[in-house]
Formats: sequence, C-alpha cells, structure tokens
Amino acid sequence: MKKLKVHIVDDHLLFRQGLHFLLKNCEFVSVINESDNGQQFLEEVQKCKPDVVLMDIEMPIINGIEATREVLKQLPDIKVIALSMYSDEIFYREMLEAGARGFLLKSSKFDDVKTAIIEAYNGRNYFSPEILSSIIGGLNIKPEPISHGDLTKRELEVLLNICQGLSNQKISERLIISKRTVDKHRENILFKTNSKNTAELVVFAIKEGYFEI
Repeated sequence: MKKLKVHIVDDHLLFRQGLHFLLKNCEFVSVINESDNGQQFLEEVQKCKPDVVLMDIEMPIINGIEATREVLKQLPDIKVIALSMYSDEIFYREMLEAGARGFLLKSSKFDDVKTAIIEAYNGRNYFSPEILSSIIGGLNIKPEPISHGDLTKRELEVLLNICQGLSNQKISERLIISKRTVDKHRENILFKTNSKNTAELVVFAIKEGYFEI
C-alpha cells in the first residue's frame, strides 16, 4: 500500500492537533494537512491533493456537506470520511449523497480511524459501529421507493432486514423462508448492488431511495 496524504478539516484546533499527532506515527501516512473550515480546505485542496479527507460536518463559513460536494466535483478520486457527533445524525443522508465514504464518531478509538482511512482509500465504506447502529435503527422503508432497479420485491424485503442488522437466521424466521433461501438472496443482493458488506448495502439503499433515515 502506498503512503497516503491525509487532510484533516475541523474547526476545533485541539482535536485537529491530537489527530495529527496520532496520524504522523502511522506507517501508511506520508503527509498530513489541516484546515479549520470548508472554505479554507477548498482553497488549499488543489495544491495538497489528499488521498483521504477527515471532514467535520458542522463548521463555520462552509460546512462539511458543502465542502464534500464541491471537492468531489473537482477531484472525484478523493475519499471523504465524515467526522461526526451524535448530534449530527440529521446530516447523515446529506453527507452520503454528497459522496462521503464513511463516518467516524469523534470519540472513536484510533484503531477505527486507521481502519476507516484504509477502507475508504480502497474504495469501501466504513462506519463507526455506533454510527452504523444509529443509522440502521432509523431506517424506514419508503412506501414508494424511487427505483427498484434489478432487485425483486423479496430481495428488497431481505435488504431491509439486512440493513436493520438481522442475521440470515433471524431473517428466515421473520420472512418464514429457509435460511438457505436467505443466503441466496443475500448473495444476489451483494452482487446486484456491487456491495461487500452491510455498511455498503446501507449506503446503496439510502442513495437509491429504497429507505430513508
């Protein structure tokens, strides 16, 4: 794995400095830059061209949602990870739609931060367990989804249950079908949605309008 350029965007200086200190000791990080709001970040990003951005959501001048949306227009290969507090739950959908690859709780263990950076850089989604649980707990199926795409009605039912954190065994009991059938549905859903895990299925389901937070 190549050494990565990481950019921290957060209006709290002490938090930025602490994260910077921890990241500089990571063997896979080569450059660390900082910005204290979205506007400053956008002014600097063409020069820095980071691989991964750790982006606070609520900031003055330009917030994380707007900054994420704009930077991915300019540099679509950048991977953005949202830095979130529980009070930011209302912004989850907007950050996903803006193009964030994952969410980290600001109180996360540093091992989670390292995992999130690696996963995001490799094109996968990552959520702090607490945030994924919060998102899953708030999912509601829409009466009229925007599009069913290639998913069948049964696959959509299985998808909702997967996104709500149920095991294949629990899904089979709830839908009164065999576990083997659920296994096959899960396999088909992962293939059709080009997803590798539950986090990516949640992102897909929300972005495609199947469910809402």
